[in-house]
Amino acid sequence: MKLSFDLASADEIASELGRRLRVHRLTQNFQQSELAARAGISERALRNLERTGRGTLDTFLRVTASLGLAANLSSLFELKPKTIKEMEQASVTRERASRKSP
Repeated sequence: MKLSFDLASADEIASELGRRLRVHRLTQNFQQSELAARAGISERALRNLERTGRGTLDTFLRVTASLGLAANLSSLFELKPKTIKEMEQASVTRERASRKSP
């Protein structure tokens, strides 16, 4: 069963991402030692990432790139406007957030 990230906690999402990286590693028939060497990280860091989803962003990105999954990250934070107003606002590049009224 796939985890719905919409309702998941940060720990659940991290754990699921680690699990998915492990599945990709096994699908590509890499041993942990091989993937760790390709990614330039320690086996311990990879084991921890796969088991708990915890690690540094650098570790996550290195493993993702080594598995050939980096292109999948490009759509991760794309703005997806839903209304005409949001489309118009998306075309304007913001430099700062709006001031919040007290």
